[in-house]
Amino acid sequence: MTREEMYKAKNRTLAMYTSAVIIAAVGVTYAAVPLYRMFCAATGFAGTPKVGTGRFESSRLVPVDGAKRIKVHFNADKSGALPWTFTPQQKFVSVLPGESSLAFYSAKNTSDQDIIGIATYNVTPDRVAPYFSKVECFCFEEQKLLAGEEVDMPLLFFIDKDILDDPACRNVDDVVLSYTFFRARRNRQGHLEPDAPEDVVQQSLGFDKYEHGPKHEGTNESVENK
Repeated sequence: MTREEMYKAKNRTLAMYTSAVIIAAVGVTYAAVPLYRMFCAATGFAGTPKVGTGRFESSRLVPVDGAKRIKVHFNADKSGALPWTFTPQQKFVSVLPGESSLAFYSAKNTSDQDIIGIATYNVTPDRVAPYFSKVECFCFEEQKLLAGEEVDMPLLFFIDKDILDDPACRNVDDVVLSYTFFRARRNRQGHLEPDAPEDVVQQSLGFDKYEHGPKHEGTNESVENK
């Protein structure tokens, strides 16, 4: 093989490697949002409630007698582009670690068109997220409401009793569970996703930190100041 042929072979190999890297990078970009959500759901990172079958064993769903109750506040927000009303049916519930609790949100399509919405969520303070487990939830699921339709959406959850062994959570008395509904749109792969910039989606997944403690629904007042 001549020197010129060797250079051509090396250039072809380099071009193949470069193309492979570009294709892989594009694939990772398309998968970034679902992978991020899966990671958050599995680890409780960024204020995302943790999910997983191992956490739902009957031995863990037993209220811890003598433990202090934790007040869980419910927050509801929506995109301005979504012509719905979206509200929690209760402002808060007080639960013991290990105690399952049922809550409801209401959504109504106030437009004259059928619309699909998708809700994101997060928990504050972030250090509670690994212990906040949802058994039944409407988050990240397509919610299609017909024109003028109103629905109640259930949420079944519990705070894992392991929170009692975490020194960082020892003084936590209040938790806020926040949902944000967006109008659904189709991405380049044809999958439905929240119609919002990625930074907004990440913010609703846990980067919208409260500066002075969790806030009451519909107010700017912190829980810690009540």
